[in-house]
Amino acid sequence: MLACISLEKEESPVKQENIRNVAIIAHVDHGKTTMVDRLLYTAGVFRENQQVEERVLDSNDQERERGITILSKNISVTYQDVKINVIDTPGHADFGGEVERVLNMADGALLIVDAFEGPMPQTRFVLKHALSLGLRIVVVINKIDRPGSRPEEVVDEVFDLMVELEASDEQLDFPIIYASAVNGYARYAPEDENMNMVPLLETILKEVPAPDCEPNGPVALQICTVDHSSFVGRIGVGRLFSGTIHKNEPALVIKNDGTRYNTTIKQVFTFEELGKKEQLEVHAGDIVAVVGVDDADIGDMVTSRETPVRLDPIEIEEPTMAVVFEASNSPLVGREGEIVGARQLKERLLREAESNISMRIAELEDKSGIEVAGRGVLHLSVLMETMRREGFEFQVGRPRVIIKKDAEGRKLEPIEEATVDVPSEYAGKAIEVFGSAGGEMTDMFQRGEATHLVFKIPSRGTMGLRTKLLNATRGEATMFHHFSEYGPYRGEFAGRKNGSMIAMSTEKSVAYALDTLQQRGRLYVGPGEDCYEGMIVGESAKEGDMVVNVAKSKQLGNQRSSGADKAIQLTPPITFTLEEALEYIEDDELVEVTPKSIRLRKRILSSIERKKANKN
Repeated sequence: MLACISLEKEESPVKQENIRNVAIIAHVDHGKTTMVDRLLYTAGVFRENQQVEERVLDSNDQERERGITILSKNISVTYQDVKINVIDTPGHADFGGEVERVLNMADGALLIVDAFEGPMPQTRFVLKHALSLGLRIVVVINKIDRPGSRPEEVVDEVFDLMVELEASDEQLDFPIIYASAVNGYARYAPEDENMNMVPLLETILKEVPAPDCEPNGPVALQICTVDHSSFVGRIGVGRLFSGTIHKNEPALVIKNDGTRYNTTIKQVFTFEELGKKEQLEVHAGDIVAVVGVDDADIGDMVTSRETPVRLDPIEIEEPTMAVVFEASNSPLVGREGEIVGARQLKERLLREAESNISMRIAELEDKSGIEVAGRGVLHLSVLMETMRREGFEFQVGRPRVIIKKDAEGRKLEPIEEATVDVPSEYAGKAIEVFGSAGGEMTDMFQRGEATHLVFKIPSRGTMGLRTKLLNATRGEATMFHHFSEYGPYRGEFAGRKNGSMIAMSTEKSVAYALDTLQQRGRLYVGPGEDCYEGMIVGESAKEGDMVVNVAKSKQLGNQRSSGADKAIQLTPPITFTLEEALEYIEDDELVEVTPKSIRLRKRILSSIERKKANKN
């Protein structure tokens, strides 16, 4: 890693034998975070009788609820007097920006693969990055206790994948550990009797190279992650490639664009077990955090003033999808959230831009909103979900893909690689669904009773695709997709066929009215809910929008009482997650997001104004 440092005076790198920097990479739900829990137990971070929440690293509420890692985490364990810095990385392609930059801090990676499922799409995504950086890969075949597990076959599949990804001969000669993280054991062979995690720790010490560094060289720290503290402000986190940083030491920050400024390092930290520990000095080879880099961004260098050092910039894949955040102008604004102003919304999003390198955030020229560009709908919706939990109310439009042009001025659009595993009887249905969304099949093979399909599909085509696929395959299909490349624009796609049911007035919904409406389509609201003019309350069974009265009640005559009527039986309304709502809406619609509700609405609330706009 040190070869990319431009030093004025050449010094031969030294191995820091008492440190190992290792990242953990895996497909979603292959047991990565559970594996870290077990390493912490084995290294004695927790007492035998200590009650610890499972998946301790997934500290973010959303991470626990979604069962995925969103933000990278740094922890350390000590084994045989060697400090092992463990970097837990996101497994989902939408958080690739996190993966790419934190791998720069590692010398090796634990590749965790499910012993039943084998390598999956996200395995390929994270492994490709790790191999390109030259990391030493330790393959961990997890869940060997699972019924139907096939550990030896999976090892062969991993080998084939690494060959396909052009791994070096040295990388192909990878060590293998067989494990059951949930049961707390790792083994050199599936059938041996070992019941602890020691073989994995031993393999890390033996196989992951100690970091190359120059302890006596000039300071060279590249910031890979930015933390925020309400007490000290911005905290830069990265690997110290060279030198020693002392508390209160003068330093130089070289930004990505080449500009420089002097600063003083006020505090320095190392990562000890589950937290940071303040130090008087930190040494080359370790992963460290520094306070005093108030204006530092990801990729910036913290270095010596006398002998400044530059590292190659951190390459991050560009966003492919954008959405505009606007301050809410809903008739119900302020009822559920505490933060509703346009200024607070702008400040919050610009603050996000400081630490989230994989997003691009900028105010629109006409000041009507803030455009946020990310790697996909999930990536964008996680930010929205975080903000609604912070008390924000806002509205967002339909996500759009970011279009580029080639040298001849032809339009290019982002193309995803999508992989689908589906029972063979539904393979034809899955192919049909992808075909209608502009997908082209590139591979197809049998895996037991399932069919494995690979498609190239425009990013636009993936919106709402998962729901269509699950409906067509009776919920049996699994799909993952990630950005592949920019390719020729594939023309316009047909939008949603069915029109919307739109509330005509601002009133609470009434069961009698909904009973009538449910015969004309699918409802998104139940009785007694606050509705307003222009709010989308359901989907019509026919094409074209229809304005409906959700507050219509039964007019009682003097001949009979309401008790004589049959009891109204309403079908439960359809509820949307944020991702589903974003994928569902059309260009003239918005998603209203509050701490308690996700509502769909027309951009123009008044039916009269909508008619005027449509004429123009």
